[in-house]
Amino acid sequence: MKRVLCVLLLLMMLFTSCLAEERYDSTGQYHLNDQGEAIVDDIVLPETIQENDLHRVFYEIFVGSFSDSNGDGIGDLKGIINRMDYLNDGDPTSGLSLGIEGIWLTPIFASPSYHKYDVTDFYTIDPAFGSMDDLKALINLCHQRDVKLILDLPINHTSTQNRWFKNFLNAHLMHNPGNGYYDFYVWLDGNDALPSGRHFAKARVGNLFYEANFSDSMPEPDFDQPIVRQALLDVAKFYLNLGVDGFRFDAAKYIYFGDNEKSVAFWKWYIGELKQLKPDLYTVAEVWDGDGIIDQYIPMTNCFNFAASQANGIIAETAKAGNVNRFTAYIQRYLDRVHTLNKNAMNIPFVSNHDMDRAAGYLTAASGQMKMAANLYLLSPGSPFIYYGEEIGLRGSRGGANTDANRRLAMLWGDGDTVQDPEGATYDKQSPYSVRDLARMGDSLYNYYKRLLLIRKANPEIAQGEYTALNLPDTKAGGFLCTLDGQTVAVFHNTTPRTVTIDLSAVAPQPFSTLAAFAGMGSATLDGTVLTLEEQTSAVLR
Repeated sequence: MKRVLCVLLLLMMLFTSCLAEERYDSTGQYHLNDQGEAIVDDIVLPETIQENDLHRVFYEIFVGSFSDSNGDGIGDLKGIINRMDYLNDGDPTSGLSLGIEGIWLTPIFASPSYHKYDVTDFYTIDPAFGSMDDLKALINLCHQRDVKLILDLPINHTSTQNRWFKNFLNAHLMHNPGNGYYDFYVWLDGNDALPSGRHFAKARVGNLFYEANFSDSMPEPDFDQPIVRQALLDVAKFYLNLGVDGFRFDAAKYIYFGDNEKSVAFWKWYIGELKQLKPDLYTVAEVWDGDGIIDQYIPMTNCFNFAASQANGIIAETAKAGNVNRFTAYIQRYLDRVHTLNKNAMNIPFVSNHDMDRAAGYLTAASGQMKMAANLYLLSPGSPFIYYGEEIGLRGSRGGANTDANRRLAMLWGDGDTVQDPEGATYDKQSPYSVRDLARMGDSLYNYYKRLLLIRKANPEIAQGEYTALNLPDTKAGGFLCTLDGQTVAVFHNTTPRTVTIDLSAVAPQPFSTLAAFAGMGSATLDGTVLTLEEQTSAVLR
């Protein structure tokens, strides 16, 4: 009987041990809950987390492709509400949600197109996306979870179906220059010489031509007209009063086509007026150009860092075993430059967005390049932007079909969500893995993104601190310091396929005693002043 009891006890201990082992994935960094979902469990958050700061990680949602709540195949606002626990569950310590701190919604206004950048009515939510009440509900839910919500505001052009344009045409049809809409859009008489480099489309009224540089279906308002400025200022104020936290300004440099000086003056006035209503307004502008042009807009608004993005940008270049010292030196120069123009300016890094080929097409997950790229830009100062689906390796490129719909494909949830690819999409090389699949894989790209965002939140110096690039001789590995409120952290990256050791006493001006976190294809150790980084791995030291 004693032998039987001993055997039973031994079996119970082995069974309990096996259960305990099954609760952790192979990396040892993720705890598995009862549903088999991985939870990051080795990142300790500070006791107090600063709220209402603008140095946040944003998540761009192309609304029609994200999540469908009513079975019509089109993503909508209720779909986003249903997925808030995925984005941010309100508990930064849970380790379950992605942990984003802001959301950028691509245009949600009434529009005849799938992309909604040609607005027919700025005061109506497109019926395919829901209602104004749905937007209010999303705003309230975001604010309950300390998530900023910004709207994409495409005021550079409207739809030809917009009532403003219809009034404009009618005023010309009636030969009534006294009508307030007569000069609402930029126009020329057909007998006038058309300006070089600009496109004017022929209207169906007399000999009238209207400016339409993006598409004949997108006429451009005349921002010299007070009625235009007031109308578009009222739109932004309406949504600020509704509770949104700010805007992404589409095509910001084209307000006055080819005239940055006048466009800059407009934004100085426009944003200045909005900040009188909301002093903590969050704005970011699309000025898709070189630094010399972008710098003209920095005094008024943050701008996306286009030079660092896409396949040829410095993020992707460095992630492919590039020189981190070159990357950190670039960030140092960028910050020094923009801070001379605007002391509150932030770095707004991203890898790709809805107008670009998906990063998973040129940075593969299996090679570790996607994870390394994420390390480089999410563990950087400022306000990074993640494009929806990037965290699951969603693919998509224009390709031979030459359609942007291929860059805006349906999110892969794997749980029966009925969202479909947008009209015109032809891309058929999509990843086989869904959110549901990747949530159960501890070392998946999705869980990796969760880990990175927790690391960033646990070390607020990275986002907000004063940046100092370090130069590591004779190695591609590199790093930087960030100091905030007297506290300094150091971040080091090894993008190469080999292990590197770094003598901190030779490169850092102060001692670091704690390896706060690491993330990558390998591990990291700190032994006295010697930091060891395995292949494609980053570390945060305190």
